[in-house]
Amino acid sequence: MPKSSSLKEIALVFLKLGFFSFGGPAAHTAMMEEEVVNKRNWMDRQHFLDLLGATNLIPGPNSTEMTMHCGHERGGFWGLIVAGLSFILPAIFITGIFAWLYVNYGQLPEVEPFIYGIKPAVLAIITSAILSLGKKAVKGYETAVLGLLVLIAGIAGANEIAALLSAGIAGTIYFALKNKTFGKINSLLPVIAMPALSAAASGITAWGLFWIFLKIGAVLYGSGYVLFAYLDAELVTRGWITRQQLMDAVAVGQFTPGPILSTVTFIGYILAGTKGAILATIGVFLPSFIFVLVLNPWIPKMRRSKIMGWFLDSVNVASIAVMASVLYVMSRDTLTDWRTILIAVTAMTLTFVFKKTSAVLLVIGGSVAGYLLLMIQ
Repeated sequence: MPKSSSLKEIALVFLKLGFFSFGGPAAHTAMMEEEVVNKRNWMDRQHFLDLLGATNLIPGPNSTEMTMHCGHERGGFWGLIVAGLSFILPAIFITGIFAWLYVNYGQLPEVEPFIYGIKPAVLAIITSAILSLGKKAVKGYETAVLGLLVLIAGIAGANEIAALLSAGIAGTIYFALKNKTFGKINSLLPVIAMPALSAAASGITAWGLFWIFLKIGAVLYGSGYVLFAYLDAELVTRGWITRQQLMDAVAVGQFTPGPILSTVTFIGYILAGTKGAILATIGVFLPSFIFVLVLNPWIPKMRRSKIMGWFLDSVNVASIAVMASVLYVMSRDTLTDWRTILIAVTAMTLTFVFKKTSAVLLVIGGSVAGYLLLMIQ
């Protein structure tokens, strides 16, 4: 059992991230790197990269699973549990409040003016993480070329899981041929399989929601943004919720901090009240705890293997390239007027000139600046 002081530290770090990590998985990862690598030195940057690369290859919400990995590194099994819950609970709590308001008053509160300035500020946080992690991930011109190819593929709209796996396989084969060890490949990635699950209820009950979302949590690859398609197929096409309700739920997941999978808390409350919200949330996040618990001990062993080390190096640089492609798309969609450009430039200046500026302060400052600038007509 780890010291209670370690668990308390883990809880405080990830509660803070849970309340202030806006902007999706790339931004969450960037803020996490600042907290656990730069500020607290829980692990070196190479191991953080290895965790990131491995996490991108398993089902579930990537940034949430990274919190669990980081918690495990600091506090073992209980550190994993505390980190995951601390990161998830703020989003669930806030989403639950929005769900209650939505059910009782038929509309969502007007929060867009405060979210407006957060997005351009987050661009600076992601850029900083890409540069710091990229310096460690790029090991020679071969990995640089591999990363550039993945970046181009990401911008072109390629599936990120396909890009990561392709990069890992291509890089491993290349380095094996270069080092004349291709015939000695006998290491395999641990394959984590989970049997297909089906909804245990024909109608809508709280436990029926649990099984539906357990199935989704077990097969959801990539970022939480692909959740929309899963929910549409499972709920809208069966007539259990309308597409407008689904869009409202996804909107709540996007403008609240933390993982976008808190969307399911909103849907669970709409369909089956508080019990539905709780069971739907447990269902969608439970597989991630299991996957990370199984995978985490393998990562150091993978790094010690020459073949698997090449695979990790290739996937790591591909992961940073995927973050860069997300940054490109976010910048294109976010920097749409002089206000957002001003906030982004200010955030970049604070990040790269005044290097001590906290990511949390950037988020708060961006929110306030966005609200004030929108008042200017």
